[in-house]
Amino acid sequence: MGRLTTVGVRNAKPGRHSDGDGLYLLVKASGSRTWLLRVQVDGKRRDIGLGSVDLATSSIDGLIEIPLLHRRRLSLAEARVKCAALRKAAEAGLDPVLERDRDRRGIPTFEEVAEQTHAALKGQWAPRQQDAFLTSLRQHAFPKIGNHRVDRVEVDDIQGVLRPIWEVIPDAASKVRQRIGTVLNFAHSKGWRPMEAPSKSVSINLPKRKPGGNYAAMPYAEVPAFVGMLSSSPETIGRLALLLTIYTAARSGETRNARWSQIDFEKRLWHRPAELMKMRKPHIVTLNAAAIPILKRVGSLRQANNDLLFPGAKGNALSDMTLSKVLREAKLPYTVHGFRS
Repeated sequence: MGRLTTVGVRNAKPGRHSDGDGLYLLVKASGSRTWLLRVQVDGKRRDIGLGSVDLATSSIDGLIEIPLLHRRRLSLAEARVKCAALRKAAEAGLDPVLERDRDRRGIPTFEEVAEQTHAALKGQWAPRQQDAFLTSLRQHAFPKIGNHRVDRVEVDDIQGVLRPIWEVIPDAASKVRQRIGTVLNFAHSKGWRPMEAPSKSVSINLPKRKPGGNYAAMPYAEVPAFVGMLSSSPETIGRLALLLTIYTAARSGETRNARWSQIDFEKRLWHRPAELMKMRKPHIVTLNAAAIPILKRVGSLRQANNDLLFPGAKGNALSDMTLSKVLREAKLPYTVHGFRS
């Protein structure tokens, strides 16, 4: 039980008056009254202003809802609650001033934090991971939660991003889920979220996936006709990339991140560096007679100062969905990866 009373706060003389548990009422000679929290932070005493004293008898609660930590006028009861919350924050190793001023500083959006996460961590990733990180979030996450304040992204929001792709493209969905978690954990490390990304709870209420198996592959006898159809259809960057993928038995990511510096037309070789390969070992592929014309056609469309064979609209590597879209538009139930079989 505190030592102060509402009447005592109203009638207090100039000076410092303790309520207990680190809460003080400061009264100046002018009559102004403010609340102060005295707390130990990292072994040092700190005095933290909580706001002015609210002596009003009437209430307008409900007109504008302001979180208690960010109110600048406080009754005695409110000051005690705010004091206790910030004291607990200090005991947990948090900076009580940062907690008090969190919203006043402005919490960035999920999209803003994703960009910062990418800039901070991309040096630890392979080139294709660098490109895929933001590409997948731009395609699936930003339209739904990009404008959300990062501290307000909850399980329901993450499920809303994943639900449309959870069963349709499970591998991509798992990567998007992992990348959302990376962004939220980065935000937590910066003090923009009170907790890390949710983990197991995200899968609750998402559709149950079918047991894993081999990638759906087009029967070998149907591939020549499909390739003929692709070759005679209106030319798109996705169709050209898929044709090269089929001709070279490449993984989608290897094609999408391929660079002209890896192509040797004279020897008809594609030198795939270790960072492009799943097993992180360099690999050389012989370019067959069907692959060369595709590369020459793509070369005629090459963008200046861009070494990617298949750059997207913004100059980055194509998304994995670009190649899959070709099969979906043809209403075929197969995967790009299946052509490796």
